[in-house]
Amino acid sequence: MIKKHQIYKTDKYNMLTVEVQGKTLVVREISDQWGEECHIFVSRPEMLHWAENRFRAEEFAGREEEREAIMAAFKEV
Repeated sequence: MIKKHQIYKTDKYNMLTVEVQGKTLVVREISDQWGEECHIFVSRPEMLHWAENRFRAEEFAGREEEREAIMAAFKEV
């Protein structure tokens, strides 16, 4: 059984989801700039480490709430 979590979705071209497939976590990042990127993780800590690096605090200066919402969504997976 696959359980899908939506991390964020601004429109149908910009979204990030996490699919839980047994012990595997599949992160699908869709953007209008890069198309679809798929990242596969075998543990939750590994995925959270990636998310911390992907969504660095300094890139969200002035938009701290947006980053906090993204990281909170990852932690709920």
